[in-house]
Amino acid sequence: MVSTGVTFYLQWEVAAQVWLQNIFSSMGISIISFFSAFGEEMMMIAIIGFLYWCWDKEFGKFVAVNTVVALVANPLVKNIVNRRRPYFDIDNIKCFRKVAADADLYDIAEQGYSFPSGHSSNATVAYGSIAVYMKKAWVTICAVILILLVGFSRIVVGAHYITDVLGGWVLGIVVLAIVAVLQKKVSNKYILYAIFLVLGIPGFFYCTSTDFYDSYGMMVGCFTAILFEEKYVNFANTKNVIRIILRLAGGTALYFVLNSLLKLPFSKEFLESGTTAAMLVRTGRKAIVTFIIMGIYPMLFKYTAKIGKHETAGTAQALESETLSEDTAEAAAEGVVLEATKDAETEDTGTLRATDSGDSGELLFSTEPIVEDPAASRTTDEYMQWVKAQQAEIDNQEDK
Repeated sequence: MVSTGVTFYLQWEVAAQVWLQNIFSSMGISIISFFSAFGEEMMMIAIIGFLYWCWDKEFGKFVAVNTVVALVANPLVKNIVNRRRPYFDIDNIKCFRKVAADADLYDIAEQGYSFPSGHSSNATVAYGSIAVYMKKAWVTICAVILILLVGFSRIVVGAHYITDVLGGWVLGIVVLAIVAVLQKKVSNKYILYAIFLVLGIPGFFYCTSTDFYDSYGMMVGCFTAILFEEKYVNFANTKNVIRIILRLAGGTALYFVLNSLLKLPFSKEFLESGTTAAMLVRTGRKAIVTFIIMGIYPMLFKYTAKIGKHETAGTAQALESETLSEDTAEAAAEGVVLEATKDAETEDTGTLRATDSGDSGELLFSTEPIVEDPAASRTTDEYMQWVKAQQAEIDNQEDK
């Protein structure tokens, strides 16, 4: 049975929240509300998807593991505190952005409890993980700004009290500190993931909000997908813009399609019933979707691996050919056989010769007397024939 929650707040935070909502116009609140998106599920998927599918797989895994653990930790705390959202009880506070867009505004099971703020903890862990991994000052500054903006937006839109946001930041910092360290210290991923999964199990006995069941399913799917990918897939990352767009677009579309398809076997009434069976179905659905987009979907990347390669290879080959042609032309212009008379004080006559070393095209200089052996030296015409032969070989390679 879903708890109706408990109401408690500090007078000053209610007064501050009412004041903030009054000083901003509807347009201003809409703009501020936009920053809430940086702490929501789709933004987390986009960030982790870009890092994991495209840019740096290990970087993506680091952020993903930290984030899914935080997603589970938040409702574990929320369902203990059971704090109602401010707009539930304070008439002067309006909600301008629902957590569950399709659910009733006052459905506490769907909208979730208030303390601590999930958006704030999500943002702290996700962007904090990026800052920790990259270790760059400007990245850290940007991460802090985004974290603050997400928290501020949750207050202005009426979804959380100020203390909820503060609690979300603290929880995010604690989770990031612990999980990031464990990822570096515990080399056996099976043990590491088992620890996190076991720590989340108590939630099945007391959590009544849907966010826990969704989050636990995502954690299961993420962990199993990482292990599966490392053993059976081993896809390569890409910096090619076209392939990045294809991977992100395909992954996002697959996420929505799978979520919709896996709901079809069940009635809407059942899924919204809040029963234990319905909650477990949510967990299973999220686990399957997450496993497929992180473990199975990357198996398709090899079919787009050639996109952008032809142009790159052709450009590199053309540059190589152009460089070789310029070098050989310069050598031919200067003359293949250079003759010089030694110092007048010596009676012996020598010749300074420049000859190619064969396939390498390297010029070797010698002051040894000229030997009248056609095989040992080449005239300018002979050298030009050699240059043409080299160019023809390059052209044949390009055609292949």
